Amino acid sequence: MIDADGYFGERVAAVYDDPADPMFAPERIDPVVDMLAELAGDGRALELASGTGRIAISLARRGVLVHGIELSRAMTAKLQAKPGAEQVTVTIGDMATTRVPGLFRVAYLVYNTIQNLTTQDAQVACFRNVAAHLAPGGTFVIEVAVPPLRLLPPGQDILGWRASPDRMVSYHYDTATQAYDGHYMEPAADGALYHHTIAFRYVWPAELDLMAQLAGMRLRDRWAGWDRAPFTSQSRSHVSIWEKPAG
Repeated sequence: MIDADGYFGERVAAVYDDPADPMFAPERIDPVVDMLAELAGDGRALELASGTGRIAISLARRGVLVHGIELSRAMTAKLQAKPGAEQVTVTIGDMATTRVPGLFRVAYLVYNTIQNLTTQDAQVACFRNVAAHLAPGGTFVIEVAVPPLRLLPPGQDILGWRASPDRMVSYHYDTATQAYDGHYMEPAADGALYHHTIAFRYVWPAELDLMAQLAGMRLRDRWAGWDRAPFTSQSRSHVSIWEKPAG
């Protein structure tokens, strides 16, 4: 059942920071923070879906003023319990509509989280919300997977993603609506396994560019990852930067 925290309530928040997940390794976090700190310069950074602070706290330690928008109070409580959390301000709310004071030099949305907005209208609203927060010349950064439809077996709509003795993940795709559901069998804080489902909407790079255009921004850069490797037809993800025109 979905509560006020959306899909990321107490049960998910309790196990979200998985030390075995490579996404929490310094070698994965440092390139993200390097790029965002460069884009922020001496300005402020806005993180949409700040979660448990994987990026926000590391960026704040670089001297960047970071403000997060996060729907989940449980995830925010995990962030606020960490060393350095006092340097990050978080507003509880929907990243597609919530406004916070002031203007920002960079806004960012990492780790596929744009797909947590499950309609095209909500994703478009997110771009418009970001544009309203950006100072002239500011940038919006998204990290997201390229929809992996080519990996689906012919005639099937379910893609297995991870399988181990204590964790299983699979995805069910609807190509008519671009909706897909993630099915997770994962350990709970008490050691038991539980199943939960999260709804997503996948989005194509060109579709994101059009959303940016509707919000008054234009594509500046697109890479295959935070290492700035070239984005090609074989890339499975991308880091894209849109810019709000100066003036």
